[in-house]
Amino acid sequence: MVREEFSIGDSVLHHLDPRVKVPAAAAFSTVVALSTRWSAMEVALGAALTLVAFARLPLGALFRRLFVVNGFIALFWAVLPVSISGTPWMHVGPLSLSVEGMALAGRMTLKSNGIILAFIALVATSSVGRLGAAMNRLKMPEKLTHLLLLTYRYLFVIQEEYERLKRAAVVRGFRPKTNLHTYRTYAYMVAILFVRAAARAERVQHAMVCRGFAGRFHALEEAPLTGKDWIGALALGGMVMGVAFMEWGAWVCS
Repeated sequence: MVREEFSIGDSVLHHLDPRVKVPAAAAFSTVVALSTRWSAMEVALGAALTLVAFARLPLGALFRRLFVVNGFIALFWAVLPVSISGTPWMHVGPLSLSVEGMALAGRMTLKSNGIILAFIALVATSSVGRLGAAMNRLKMPEKLTHLLLLTYRYLFVIQEEYERLKRAAVVRGFRPKTNLHTYRTYAYMVAILFVRAAARAERVQHAMVCRGFAGRFHALEEAPLTGKDWIGALALGGMVMGVAFMEWGAWVCS
């Protein structure tokens, strides 16, 4: 259900501590989301592509992720140029494509691709377990950390439960079709899945309490940041500052 294919590798970013990568990804995405200048967005996309190159990610899996994101963005290219009024750029039959709508769709494309590429290169190159430990050490909300780790752990359990329900339905002669019986059967399966997931969550909570869980996960490793981590932090910080300077540097210098 959830494959951590990007976390497998031997690149510089794979060995970088998540305590460095997570804040860098958050800062980078914030700066890119707030940027409005084309130069800043182009630099951000170039920086994200550089990170992907350093991470040496499998291109097939990367393109599949980008296809999903840009497939959604394609809807904005179809809607924004004809829905935002402004200077006409060209006419397609009775429709008028505005320059402002095209520009907005272009900004959204650059920002979305820059942010998703940076997050894949920085966050997805660490396993979920390491990310949870890093979030704990970064003093992020403990409930958020628990939600991430427990959700990741029990997604596979829920998937196995769904496969058992589906096999049981097939053994009893169920064949999915486009009819009311199929929709009703899938609705029953989802309802049973939710009921069993809730019951399992209650049992897991009781088991954790019996084992002394007091609302906090303790990391087994407390490794300090190495020199390479600090160098990586400086490099990533410089990247974020470079994008910020392209956006607000002229205003600051003036």
